[in-house]
Amino acid sequence: MFIAQVIAQPNFLYQSCLKNGNYTSNSTYKANLNQLLSSLSSNTEIDYGFYNSSYCQNPDKVYAIGLCRGDVKPDVCRSCLNNATNLLPLLCPNQKEAIGWYDYCMLRYSFRNIFGIKENPSFYLSNTNNISANIVDQFNQDLRTLLDSQRNRAAAGGSLRKFAVGNATAPNFQTLYALMQCTPDLSQQDCNDCLVGSMGDIPQCCNGKQGGRVVGPSCNLRFELYLFYDSTADTVIQPSPSSPPLVPPVSPSPPSTNSPAAKGKESNKSLTVIIIVVPIVAFVVLIISICIYLRVRKPREKPESDEAVDEITSAEALQYNFGTIRVATDDFSDANKLGQGGFGAVYKGKLSNGQIIAVKRLSRDSGQGEQEFKNEILLVANLQHRNLVRLLGFCLERTERLLIYEFVPNKSLDRFIFDPIKSVYLNWEKRYKIIEGIARGLLYLHEDSRLRIIHRDLKTNNILLDSNMNPKIADFGLAKLFALDQSEDNTNRIVGTFGYMAPEYAMHGQFSVKSDIFSFGVLVLEIISGKKNSCFRHGEKIEDLLSYAWKNWREGKALNLVDSTLKAGSTNEIMRCIHIGLLCVQENVADRPTMSSIVLMLNSYSLTLPIPLQPAFFMHSNIESDPSSQWEYDPKRTDSDQSKGSLV
Repeated sequence: MFIAQVIAQPNFLYQSCLKNGNYTSNSTYKANLNQLLSSLSSNTEIDYGFYNSSYCQNPDKVYAIGLCRGDVKPDVCRSCLNNATNLLPLLCPNQKEAIGWYDYCMLRYSFRNIFGIKENPSFYLSNTNNISANIVDQFNQDLRTLLDSQRNRAAAGGSLRKFAVGNATAPNFQTLYALMQCTPDLSQQDCNDCLVGSMGDIPQCCNGKQGGRVVGPSCNLRFELYLFYDSTADTVIQPSPSSPPLVPPVSPSPPSTNSPAAKGKESNKSLTVIIIVVPIVAFVVLIISICIYLRVRKPREKPESDEAVDEITSAEALQYNFGTIRVATDDFSDANKLGQGGFGAVYKGKLSNGQIIAVKRLSRDSGQGEQEFKNEILLVANLQHRNLVRLLGFCLERTERLLIYEFVPNKSLDRFIFDPIKSVYLNWEKRYKIIEGIARGLLYLHEDSRLRIIHRDLKTNNILLDSNMNPKIADFGLAKLFALDQSEDNTNRIVGTFGYMAPEYAMHGQFSVKSDIFSFGVLVLEIISGKKNSCFRHGEKIEDLLSYAWKNWREGKALNLVDSTLKAGSTNEIMRCIHIGLLCVQENVADRPTMSSIVLMLNSYSLTLPIPLQPAFFMHSNIESDPSSQWEYDPKRTDSDQSKGSLV
């Protein structure tokens, strides 16, 4: 099954750092927590994916639960939990209670007893693709029926596993898949109630969507119009060893009058019938499945789910028909043009099923081969994170090269942050959420994805905002692939946007993850100030943003940097973000923090930040053009450098 190819690469989804108590770095609680987490999944006799344990005695006792999705194999389960035990304490430093969710496992620990206690769901994820309006009611009815049946099966499970998967026919001959699971320490009633509550949240998170998840500490559910779980996994409900075996209900029947011998003959007869019938039924089902597949297989127009985590192994699975895209964009009309970048124009499009897309029509002089183009498309399409714009597919026809992305309705951050009217819609809470989201997207690119990717063109124009003003990093036209153990590289072709470029890259062509850190720092200071990192007049002086920020920081007047449209906000939070921004734009590469450190800084106020050193001032550069403009410096360009590790 294709699911086996990706099941060993679980994506981190979300963490909840519950503010119910802190511990210090040298405390007994921390030592107990480390001991418990290191031993949580070490019991190799457990192969059903549920680990619950506690360590030591009150007042420093620690409780922990590890739960894997019911269809994953034991080694994958333990690998996922081991990743979680390393990551969660970093994401929730000094918090006595925290929960982390991956695609295939959940880790939870606390200072209080959490065993056998039902607690409410924490967050939702929804598929970005919509159900056609004329079938929503029927879809919801089919979904409810499917979830009800799987809820009963999951709740009826024993103390080893409460898990169920299944599928049903949805409108337009589609197949609807669903998964439901509880922590098996819950009672049947508590599991049932938890899943009922989760189902009640579907209208709020996923109404009219092709898929969604409701995920919590005690139970979770997911549904999609594609197969997202391992259908070969054993989903038989496992009873508790101390409980009588669970038997499925049967209809009453009259008492049997057969003798033992007669029963034996009848049993043999039944066995014979089963042996004959089962292969025939299986064969018929296989033939029908093949026929349906061949019937519905055609050039894909409908994008896959934004929440799909199944690895795409063939570029052809992403290829669109050029005629389809031309119709969707009204032949690339000016009315549908969203913008123009250094690598081509972007158009809004609408597919025949109502799906809104963004189409980037690449310039025709890239010189890149067809297979190389497809390979790079495949790499980018497998980058899946809520804070990255999702590449849905591509079109390659003669000289035409099109990239099809999810459509992000609020366009780019610069249209808000630098607009005196629109900027008032971005209060501090929204700006802080944008900063956090960009940081998480970069952390995924630098450390959490299977590839190490340097974006190289991080700027406000390339941060798109969805309908809820959540940020999504876009435009990988200049991105570079690194090996996982590679730290830096250099190039003779220096391309990018000068106001955001790290000095070592702008002057010497050296780039690394710290180059993106520098750009992130510029972004943070721009988001706080509402000013571009370019020359602006302040009183009698003309300054760039970094020198202005540094001067006010040194003089103890950092709040002078804050956008005047911000009427209210957490002063401590704003000051901390200014501090982080200045740490990121330090001239010395080694002095800049990593993205994992930045995420910790944004989420933990108990973490002491180092004192920033002087940033790189662009006023000292001899480049006289607008620092925010895109430019290219290419004194020794070579063919090998042009194609080395770039992403579309």
